[in-house]
Amino acid sequence: MPKKPVATNKLSSKPLNKRAKKLPEAEARQPLLTARRNARMARSAHAYVRGSTNRFYEWLDGIEGHALPEGPAVWICGDCHTGNLGPVADAHGRVEIQIRDLDQTVIGNPAHDLIRLGLSLATAARGSDLPGVTTVQMMEALADGYERAFDESAGEADIHAEKPEAVRVVMKEAVRRSWRHLAEERIEDSEPTIPLGSRFWPLAKNERREIDEFFRKTSVATLATVLRGAGDEADVEVLDAAYWVKGCSSLGRLRYAVLLDIDGAAVDGDDLCLIDIKEAAPAAAPRYAGARMPRDNAERVVEGARHLSPLLGDRMKSARLADRAVVIRELLPQDMKLTIEQLTRDEATKAARFLALVVGKAHARQMDVAERKAWLGELRKNRSKTLDAPGWLWKSIVELVSSHAAGYLEHCRRYATGPDAG
Repeated sequence: MPKKPVATNKLSSKPLNKRAKKLPEAEARQPLLTARRNARMARSAHAYVRGSTNRFYEWLDGIEGHALPEGPAVWICGDCHTGNLGPVADAHGRVEIQIRDLDQTVIGNPAHDLIRLGLSLATAARGSDLPGVTTVQMMEALADGYERAFDESAGEADIHAEKPEAVRVVMKEAVRRSWRHLAEERIEDSEPTIPLGSRFWPLAKNERREIDEFFRKTSVATLATVLRGAGDEADVEVLDAAYWVKGCSSLGRLRYAVLLDIDGAAVDGDDLCLIDIKEAAPAAAPRYAGARMPRDNAERVVEGARHLSPLLGDRMKSARLADRAVVIRELLPQDMKLTIEQLTRDEATKAARFLALVVGKAHARQMDVAERKAWLGELRKNRSKTLDAPGWLWKSIVELVSSHAAGYLEHCRRYATGPDAG
């Protein structure tokens, strides 16, 4: 009987099962992931905001003398900070700025998304050493951009003309990206293997076996084949897989990167597929009482994505792996994170207005004409002479910035001396 050939990289002679040394085994991951998450949150106040979703809702609920309007019952992001917005693409290459992370999505109060986005922008402004008056202007721009999504008479030309430079740059890059860009960014190599190191850790034998079996299911494999028009009968082979050390607030959940070959011809990016498998955990964002949502957390995430970010939602599936609810999606080259860290005064207001419009559109597409009109009326009520933004929005941002600043310093005291800090 002939000896079975060793699987090799089709672009080189390197064995696919080559593994780096001294990386954590599966049973040793959790303490390391927890330490890494805490260290990442200590790097900046903005990073702390991104990683403290649970605390955000605790603080918001605890603000005294504070009453938020009850907006229409729609799917909300639930964790609407600037890092969770960015370019996403559909199967035909169309690219738009949409919400790109829906772990916390629920049917809830759209005001929560607006406040979370405002807090994220206000924290970025503080990190950019901008004066307080700029934060005031940002909140006015935030309100203006969001309201435009519900105003039938508002034009959008001026909004798009005033895209912040960070958005212009990332959109230009997104539309010209290819598989090679994706591979070099995500796996630091354009060859069909996943190099182990600080970002990717080895799998246990049972994990790799479960992933191989997982992609033998037609319902799972078609996620990759349909996007390519390959049909349900196309062969899907797992070339490589690894535990993915990715995210901040989600760091520590089940997360795998899986490299697939479609129809056995992995000679270029058209035949390769990089899949993200992510465990779906219960949402911290409060849902409206009586709202009918899927009980399975992965189904909830996919359903929310389809309402809020259709380009992304149509590329996602819910499933179960190792008896856990997971969301699977193919990563496309155009999917990028929008990074807004350092802002100028001009860019700060542009960013606030534009990103609020993106979120407003995601909410508005779920409302009928009457609901949009009523919500717009609520947003424009009780304006003061000194601030062209809802009073409840400003009060929430001021108190949350204060709470997060104190929480961040306390977090740094406890965790900023770890090995991953800095």
